[in-house]
Amino acid sequence: MFGLKVPIVSIVIGEGGSGGALAIGCANKLLMLENAVFYVASPEACAAILWKTAKASPKAAEKLKITATELSKLQIADGIIPEPLGGAHADPSWTSQQIKTAVVEAMDELMKMDTQELLNHRMRKFRKLGGFQEGIPIDSKRKVNMKKKEEPVAQRGEELEGEIEKLKEQILKAKQSSTKAPELGLNEMIVKLKKEVDIEFSEAVKSVGLKDRLVMLREEFAKARNSQGQIANSGLKEKIEKLKDEFDQSLSTAPNYSSLQYKLDMLKEITKAKNLAEKNEKAAFLRQEINNKFKEVMEQPGIKEKIEALRGEIGDTSGDLENEMKEKVMQVKKEIELELTDVLKSLSLDVEAVESKTKYPINERSLSDFKVKVNVFNEEIKKKIDDAINSPDLKSKVEMLKLEIAKAEKTPDLESKNQIEALEQQIKQRIAEAINSPELIEKHEKLKMEISKAIESSRRSDGSLKKEDQKDDNANVDGSRVEINLGANRSFA
Repeated sequence: MFGLKVPIVSIVIGEGGSGGALAIGCANKLLMLENAVFYVASPEACAAILWKTAKASPKAAEKLKITATELSKLQIADGIIPEPLGGAHADPSWTSQQIKTAVVEAMDELMKMDTQELLNHRMRKFRKLGGFQEGIPIDSKRKVNMKKKEEPVAQRGEELEGEIEKLKEQILKAKQSSTKAPELGLNEMIVKLKKEVDIEFSEAVKSVGLKDRLVMLREEFAKARNSQGQIANSGLKEKIEKLKDEFDQSLSTAPNYSSLQYKLDMLKEITKAKNLAEKNEKAAFLRQEINNKFKEVMEQPGIKEKIEALRGEIGDTSGDLENEMKEKVMQVKKEIELELTDVLKSLSLDVEAVESKTKYPINERSLSDFKVKVNVFNEEIKKKIDDAINSPDLKSKVEMLKLEIAKAEKTPDLESKNQIEALEQQIKQRIAEAINSPELIEKHEKLKMEISKAIESSRRSDGSLKKEDQKDDNANVDGSRVEINLGANRSFA
């Protein structure tokens, strides 16, 4: 087309791209409709080549300068043909008239040239594209801002997923071998994921059209902050909340939403793994410290002598321990607890409560007697149930129930179902009457009273426990639990 000896005027009325764009570009005049685009490579293709992902197409479109306005500034397009409100399709007749006017004006200008001038005009048009002159000084400010810093592009999901899987394998191996988790790898991955999430959020803000508003709000925020870093302007707070709500509502429509969600989930998972590893490490260290301190308490000369003396006295005693011996055991136990409490407090730990595993102990002989009585009572209940089931009346009802069930299996109907339910209810009621006989109820109440008296007797025999009970009525602490608070927010049980 460069060799044609007639005027060439090209009109881009919509989307001019790829090889066709190169062909129609070989003209003396290239005119574009106001909303048309002109490019050699589409934004998606450009993004796939440069950044290895089509998700960066908005950025590629911005860099390619494919609109009529941008191409006119670069002198690639020679003129812009206006369009009606809503686009050329809104009023084709008016648009056609505007194209005709632009073509006539261009042809009037070109027709005044002879053949050689036309060829030279075409050649000079392309020679000046992207041209520059050496030796011309450039303003320092313009020079600094000539090339903007490249914005970071999100890492490919496959690469990031591979790194995360590798880190998971390292954590799993550390658990299996009871070694320390790769703390450095966790920290590096968290920093990388935070950076990736920030990039994805920036891309999402840009793709949903909120970037300009966000920049303006940042500027207002920087101006509105007082010396304490707080926002005094309530109107600005409302703007921020409104923008946040709009972004939350439109986030799911962003092209990179799935990638953002994946990276957020990975960040939460890795952060949770790091926190758990730190917590386990602290708990193991604290457990070791407590065990060491407990050994130190038990190795103290005074405590050691008392324990050995108690062992000797208990070895000389046959049968159950006397009340006096029990009091000695409880006294030594109390001394050990107080010593251990002081040691734990020296580790900056707050001992909230210490209670024995058996709050109201019952001696072994009483416990054995009660087990026998409970077993006898259970046998009586079982005998009552057997007698009720083997009674002629209830036996006939059971046989009728079997017949009704067999009948319902062959020809199920509503009447059979109601009959089965009625028989089942009658059988249950007869068994319940047998269990709730006055004789069984009386024995049950008597057994309960005996157990209550035994517990009360054991409670009165241990004065120290009684005092603790009175002191801790409002404590609401589990019976076998020792809870130790680490500062304000940590606890070890």
